[in-house]
Amino acid sequence: MTILVTAASGQLGRLVVDSLLARGAAPADVVASARDTSKLEQFAARGIRTVELDYARPETIAAALDGVDTVLLVSGSEPGNRAALHQNVIDAAKAAGVTKLVYTSVAGAATADFVLAPDHKATEAAIAASGVPAVIVRHNWYTENYAADVSRAASTGVIAASTADGRVASATRADLAEGAAVVLLEDGHLGRTYEFGGDVAWNYDELAAAASEIVGRAVTYTPLTTAEHVAALESAGLDAGTAGFVAAIDDGIARGVLSETDGTLSRLLGRPTTSLVDGLRAVVAVEDDAAA
Repeated sequence: MTILVTAASGQLGRLVVDSLLARGAAPADVVASARDTSKLEQFAARGIRTVELDYARPETIAAALDGVDTVLLVSGSEPGNRAALHQNVIDAAKAAGVTKLVYTSVAGAATADFVLAPDHKATEAAIAASGVPAVIVRHNWYTENYAADVSRAASTGVIAASTADGRVASATRADLAEGAAVVLLEDGHLGRTYEFGGDVAWNYDELAAAASEIVGRAVTYTPLTTAEHVAALESAGLDAGTAGFVAAIDDGIARGVLSETDGTLSRLLGRPTTSLVDGLRAVVAVEDDAAA
């Protein structure tokens, strides 16, 4: 088995490569790819083959897949443009005879009324239509997404959002990466769609409590209406389109699109997922060290 990880220079892809090695994959059986291979030097130094792969340049994808039978397609970072770029990878995987394609989707992609879902729904459909044997791993929110909220709360004592009492079954990138590594390495997952999330779905009062424990002061959750949230984001410097997009994510959370937690990730990991407070404490400590 030769496993190619796309976007291996990114925060998730890098951790997937680390998890593959930690779970017994030989460096010679792993291929790390990125648009800029200079960002993969840490992997080359460990005996891992590194290759250029740009979703927007099909010729790089075909070359990268030479000799590869298993692929992790890490979803692109540009909402609205991702499905077409993903199609390039799917087409190349089919042409190369890939026997396992694992795709990092979003929670409830096929049915959720969520601003982030359309690209992922289209990609899942394209994978199914291609006939390439595949596994879909739908990611809930990254716990790390809340690091900035916790850091701000250290000075303000407030976390403000328009999520109402919606819950989020977030997981750390490291847990999600290890889950992907399990699916890549093990047999028995083809044709499955997994919802990957943390063991606990928390609300923003609980996020505030976790922040309070980390920063050492009282932190409270201030619920906003969508209009109030957009206005606050615009006054903080965001353009109207970006502010509306962020508020739309909160609207999805308020409606429960990220609340599902069925224990799939922890079952595959063979251990509980990292708790909200532990995941946040680790990333906030890293950010504090970087700022020092």
